Amino acid sequence: MRILVVEDERRIADFLGRGLQGAGYAIDVAPDGATAIQFTHDTDYDLVILDLMLPDMDGLKVLERIRGRPSGPPVLILSARGQLDDRVKGLENGADDYMTKPFAFVELLARVRALLRRGQPTPERLQVGDLVVDSLRRKVTRGAETIDLAPKEFGILEYMMRNKGRPLSRTMIVEHVWDMDYDGLTNIVDVYIRHLRSKIDDRYPEKLIHTVRGIGYMIEAPEKSANKPESGNPMHAAG
Repeated sequence: MRILVVEDERRIADFLGRGLQGAGYAIDVAPDGATAIQFTHDTDYDLVILDLMLPDMDGLKVLERIRGRPSGPPVLILSARGQLDDRVKGLENGADDYMTKPFAFVELLARVRALLRRGQPTPERLQVGDLVVDSLRRKVTRGAETIDLAPKEFGILEYMMRNKGRPLSRTMIVEHVWDMDYDGLTNIVDVYIRHLRSKIDDRYPEKLIHTVRGIGYMIEAPEKSANKPESGNPMHAAG
């Protein structure tokens, strides 16, 4: 999942970025309101963490622009403005939650997870065939076997399973899983798909990860993939 942090104080932005990346999220940081508005226009975020005291505009104006979009992400305001009137105003203007600085990161992370669960229509237990992902515990099993995945592998698999049966381009995967712009170097997705296939497909007769030629990849149970894209063989990983 991808989170936008709108924060002009570099120390706080770096702290949030490291902590959220460590929790498995892809992070973008906007140092001002104009950049935040542009980022939300260009990228579909799962959550926005928004400071109100920005150098170029009030954060409430950014909130207004986000809420003006047909389907905007949930917004968590994180601000030093902690008076009751400020909190009420933020929530009345469309924020989903409001935290004041200074803050405990463990509490912020709990609120982030709660907002992501609220905004995510898919369940936390994801299943395709006999492959099961527990998003809360970050646990992956296929049949009776537990599968250990690296953080990026887990992020790709979770994103694919939340979109099972839907072809996902390499660019879409990069934008939702990585915390930087790879400027077209989306072949890194092919490398990670090979890693995933070696762990969740190669030892099993039924293959779940399918190559969609000219697009990217999707995950789908075998019984639903007849006459659909080629699947399972790592030699197809490069598309």
